Amino acid sequence: MEGFTIDVLVVSAWVLAWLLVIIGLAGTLLPALPGTPIMLAGMLLMAWLNDFVRIGFGTLLGLTVLMLLAQILDFLATAEGARRFGAGRAAILGATLGLLVGMFFGIPGMLLGPFIGAVLGHRLGEATLHDSMRAGVGASVGVLVGTVAKVALGLAMLLWFGLAWWL
Repeated sequence: MEGFTIDVLVVSAWVLAWLLVIIGLAGTLLPALPGTPIMLAGMLLMAWLNDFVRIGFGTLLGLTVLMLLAQILDFLATAEGARRFGAGRAAILGATLGLLVGMFFGIPGMLLGPFIGAVLGHRLGEATLHDSMRAGVGASVGVLVGTVAKVALGLAMLLWFGLAWWL
């Protein structure tokens, strides 16, 4: 009976590892979830369950670098997008707050939140409506660029992990 208990734990750990990778990959599309760190946790669990035979330190280090790069790019993209479209600090702060608040309203909120936040932040800074709308568009472009970068790096992590595992 003891062997059965261990097998159930091992299978449960593998299921958890795969769920983390799948949820993490989905999280690369949603600003609400830290997708690449969740993916890395699942990959690390898989490597550990395999006693690090197929996935070694170099691969885990490379995956960690990709994860950090994805997080940094995602964080900076909204602010940089707004800044390139003429936004000041108030608009960038508004876009960031709009993204955080928007997470509670699903995908529409995550898309509109940074735009509305940047527009309101820029307007509070005495900017014209036209300039504020421009800052909002920049924030939205930044969110999209950050999401594309995060998805691309998440897929790169998955590809690297798969190649390291099977080759």
